[in-house]
Amino acid sequence: MTTNEITTTPARLDYARTVPRVFRAMIALDAAAREGLDPALVELVQMRTSQLNNCAYCLDMHAKDARKAGETDERIHLLPVWHEAPAGVYSERERAALALAEEIVRIGGGVSDAVYARAAEHFAEAELAQLVSVCFTINTWNRINITTRKTPGAR
Repeated sequence: MTTNEITTTPARLDYARTVPRVFRAMIALDAAAREGLDPALVELVQMRTSQLNNCAYCLDMHAKDARKAGETDERIHLLPVWHEAPAGVYSERERAALALAEEIVRIGGGVSDAVYARAAEHFAEAELAQLVSVCFTINTWNRINITTRKTPGAR
């Protein structure tokens, strides 16, 4: 299947309508995961995770939400190459969160001690637990939206 076939194929099912209890539980989990974290940081993590998971729907939604949270176009555009972005574009705290999110996406090798320790330097234990929660909820949303072929721009 080519990329064009994926983007032009209609949604497979309306997840929210078909399993409303599960959908509401996911919404509640997502809201709980975000508690106490900077909204702009959450959006960066969700966008980067969605990029790595190839979830166009979530990437589109979170880019729009990031702009509403005050993100600049420069930071949004440089996110795929945040490792190479000039100093000062992303804070050390944001870089630690993005590194952790990337390793959680690529969980096959586990989360390295170095990446975890770096995140733990920048986030209190409760914040770190919230950040991990944001990472697993966006991974779940990505899988739901990719599987059901949710269309970018449709909310």
